[in-house]
Amino acid sequence: MMRAHKYFLMIIVILFALSIGASSNAGLKFWEKEKTETEKQQELKQKKIDVKAEKAEVLQMTKETLNRLYKLQPAARKAIANSAGYAVFSNFGMKLFTVGSGIGEGIAFNNTKKSITYMKMVELQAGLGFGIKKFRLIWVFEKQSNLNDFINSGWEFSGQASAAATTGGQGAYITGAMSVSPGVWLYQLLDDGLAAEFTGKGTKYYKDDDLN
Repeated sequence: MMRAHKYFLMIIVILFALSIGASSNAGLKFWEKEKTETEKQQELKQKKIDVKAEKAEVLQMTKETLNRLYKLQPAARKAIANSAGYAVFSNFGMKLFTVGSGIGEGIAFNNTKKSITYMKMVELQAGLGFGIKKFRLIWVFEKQSNLNDFINSGWEFSGQASAAATTGGQGAYITGAMSVSPGVWLYQLLDDGLAAEFTGKGTKYYKDDDLN
């Protein structure tokens, strides 16, 4: 009888211990969940801060690029103001021996809707050489359809498409820009001024999903 009573007490103790353990685990899981949710909120908040900061950097780059362009080519101000829209990009590229790459970011601005689309660019090129290059690109679109295609479908230079700057005649109002295609113009800013010729090798432009 005493042994049975002893076993009964042991069972009670074990059940009590298990219930305490279960409660502790439940409480631990509860707090872990709360902590995870808090961390998620913090990460989301930080992401919003980072996105806002990156947008501000892109807008500042755009402002500086346009101001520099207008000083070098005053007629560009009127060309951009009268266009359907424009896009501004900052590029940083590195070339090592036979393979090169470049990445960049920028915006496309719709003059009609007064809307901004944040975009990215990526460039792959081949050919012997070594060096680092930095430049700014300003696209000008005379037609809304060309601007829409650039934003929604992206623009890609396949192979080795080249463009040369105009100096007069047709399109003289956009002197200094390169004629890429009918109604599409491009200014390229280098450290020493406007480029007279641009060669795009496998350059692609597309929407920045993180910023839009």
